[in-house]
Amino acid sequence: MARIAAAKPTELKFYAPQAKRVSLVGTFNNWDAKGLSAKKDTKGNWTVKVNLKPGRYEYKFLVDGSWVNDPRCTSCVPNSYGSQNCVLEIR
Repeated sequence: MARIAAAKPTELKFYAPQAKRVSLVGTFNNWDAKGLSAKKDTKGNWTVKVNLKPGRYEYKFLVDGSWVNDPRCTSCVPNSYGSQNCVLEIR
């Protein structure tokens, strides 16, 4: 019998001290902007936690209504809007 891969807690951070709202959006939630709201700490770092099964995901941050790539991301792919999406690999 095949083992089902367990979801792994994954944490992503984004530094935006002036932002009012930051969300994590990607292929893991069908690009639903309302899905994963980040929480802001006193230093301006926004953190969001999501449980992801092993695989390859594309994502962006939605910062006060603007799509922004993760500055910490080292791998990006072109998207159909003429910009790029960040890539996250969960093993």
